[in-house]
Amino acid sequence: MFKQIKMKSSSEQEAYDKKAKTYKMLLYFAMISIIMIFAGLTSAFVVSKQRPDWLKELVIPTTFTYSTIILLISSVTFYLAKRAIKSNNHSLTKVYLLLTLALGISFVYLQFKGFDLLFNQGLVPFGSSSKVTVSFLYAFVFVHVAHLFGGMISLIYVIYNHYKQKYNSSQCLGIELSGIYWHFMDFIWVYLFLFFYFFK
Repeated sequence: MFKQIKMKSSSEQEAYDKKAKTYKMLLYFAMISIIMIFAGLTSAFVVSKQRPDWLKELVIPTTFTYSTIILLISSVTFYLAKRAIKSNNHSLTKVYLLLTLALGISFVYLQFKGFDLLFNQGLVPFGSSSKVTVSFLYAFVFVHVAHLFGGMISLIYVIYNHYKQKYNSSQCLGIELSGIYWHFMDFIWVYLFLFFYFFK
């Protein structure tokens, strides 16, 4: 009987590992497609620098810097959430997941706050007074936030499943997948921020 239980446990783990490998592969393909989108945007940015209406002296609102720091912190809290569930510390996992969500919301708020500051300076993405440099900044932020919303929906789903006690130290695929995507969106934003800051 003990041998049967052990075999069942082994087969369940194999099924879980196979499922995890498949889901991660699909996620990686999705991430590659996202990389291609932002590679296209940054390439267009470089080409457009030759335009006569390029605004070289654009000062990026400090709210974008603050939002970058917040997103970096959120990656740390997500990592800590994964460590906590690996230790079967469910209460600490909940705290870190909720903190990550709050930081993600704060990031989005600061992004739109940055847009508000640009609007107040007359820097708009379209219209007769628009500058292509500003338009690219808006495009970078909007496209990134749109993809980050996907990460936030995934995170909310993970939090819901955690409340349903579906995760433990050996069964935490949802947290792992959501974490991978979150860290990826963090990397993308840092790349975009530094790219725009140093190459504008």
